[in-house]
Amino acid sequence: MTVLTAARKALLLLGMPVLLVAAWWLATANSTDFFWPPLSTILGTFDDTWFHGRLGTDVLPSLGRLLAGYLLALVLGVGLGVAIGSVRVLRALLEPVLEFFRAIPSPVLVPVLMLFAGIGSGMKILVIVSGCVWPILLNTVEGVRALDEVLRDTARCYRMRPHSRLVHLVLRGASPQITAGARQALSIGIILMVISEMFAASNGVGFTIIQFQRGFSIPQMWSGIILLGLIGIVLSAAFHIVETRVLSWYTGLRRAQREG
Repeated sequence: MTVLTAARKALLLLGMPVLLVAAWWLATANSTDFFWPPLSTILGTFDDTWFHGRLGTDVLPSLGRLLAGYLLALVLGVGLGVAIGSVRVLRALLEPVLEFFRAIPSPVLVPVLMLFAGIGSGMKILVIVSGCVWPILLNTVEGVRALDEVLRDTARCYRMRPHSRLVHLVLRGASPQITAGARQALSIGIILMVISEMFAASNGVGFTIIQFQRGFSIPQMWSGIILLGLIGIVLSAAFHIVETRVLSWYTGLRRAQREG
C-alpha cells in the first residue's frame, strides 16, 4: 500500500466525522440555549464526568453486560441457526414461531423480563440477548441453507466426521453471513444496553445519562451521548479486526475472482 493510497483511505474515513464535529462546533460556538450548549463546554465536562469515578462504576459495568449479552446471543444464534438451517423439517416447524418473536420489539420485553429476572444485571443481559440473537440466528440459518450441495455431497463421500464437517464445511461456509448478522447485532446490543439501564437501574451509562437529564445537567448529558458514540466506534473497529481475520479466506477468494 502506497503512502498516497493510505492517505486517501484515511481522508475518506475521517473526513465526514471531522466535518460533522466542525459543523457542530461552529453552530454552537455562541449558543446561549440552555439545552444546546457549545460543544466546547460539553467537551470540557467530558473528562471530569466519565474518567473520575464513573469509569469503574458506570462505564465498565455497562460494557460488561453488553459483552455478556452479545456473546450469549452469538452462541445461541449460531447454535440454533446451524441446527435449524441443517434440518429441513425443523426449519419448517419453527419458521412461523421465529417470525412471530422476531417481530416483537425488544424494548417491549423489558417489563416482562423484569417480572421474571428482577432488576439486576441478569435482566439487562437478557434484554440484550433478546435483541441481538435474531440477526445472528436468521443470518446463520440462511448461510447454512445456502451451502453448496456439491460440497455437502463431497463431505459425505469422504466420510468426514461430524465435528470436522461442522467446523470446516458448515461454519466456515456460512461465516460470511454469520459475521454480517453479528455486526448488525452489535449495533442493536449497544442500543439495548442503554435502554435496559433506563429501567430500575442503579448504574450504567444509560442510567447516568437519564440522571443528568432529570437533574438538568445538560452538558454532562451530551457528554454521555458522545461517549456512547465513541464506544460504538471502538467496538466497530474491534469487530472489523476480528472479521478481517475470520474472513481472510473469503476476502482472498473474492479478490482472486475479481482479478481473474
